[in-house]
Amino acid sequence: MAKATTIKEALAKWEEKNGQKASEAKEVKLYGQIPPVEKMDESLSTLVNCEKLSLSTNCIERIANLNSLKNLRILSLGRNNIKNLNGLEAVADTLEELWISYNFIEKLRGIRVMKKLKVLYMSNNLVKDWAEFVRLAELPLLEDLVFVGNPLQEKYASDQKNNWIEEATKRVPKLKKLDGILVIKQEEEEEGAN
Repeated sequence: MAKATTIKEALAKWEEKNGQKASEAKEVKLYGQIPPVEKMDESLSTLVNCEKLSLSTNCIERIANLNSLKNLRILSLGRNNIKNLNGLEAVADTLEELWISYNFIEKLRGIRVMKKLKVLYMSNNLVKDWAEFVRLAELPLLEDLVFVGNPLQEKYASDQKNNWIEEATKRVPKLKKLDGILVIKQEEEEEGAN
């Protein structure tokens, strides 16, 4: 089988295609590499100006080497083999959006450090209980969550869709959008009536 593409190789390909130094770029797209990227290696440290990094559709198992990405606002890691959120603390002060759908995440331990996170797309992972879901309430700015396709959501959605939204927003009350649906809070409805 072909050897995995390294970040260094992927960056070289990206630079050639874009005619720009990756170290100067605000947006770097390394998704869908052939053969796929398996490791977020230290070559990522060159992306000091990067605000949006896409590494989706690869075979990455662990989030790592983000320490130098001091300007990172959007991280796309969907369709990989990621099992936990360790490694995100390196971008806790800047990351506003995390796109991490279609992975193997069961536990949300460590998410609380993401104080600037507003958008979390994590559909089709393996979160199955409320004890993990409620950790999302520790994110002060989280307002847009996509959680469809996790065992917890599927269990509720099969009964009644509104039940899922009600239960989820009760536990993470700051949400404005859940699974693409605008969430209207009871208090806001009552205020509108006055």
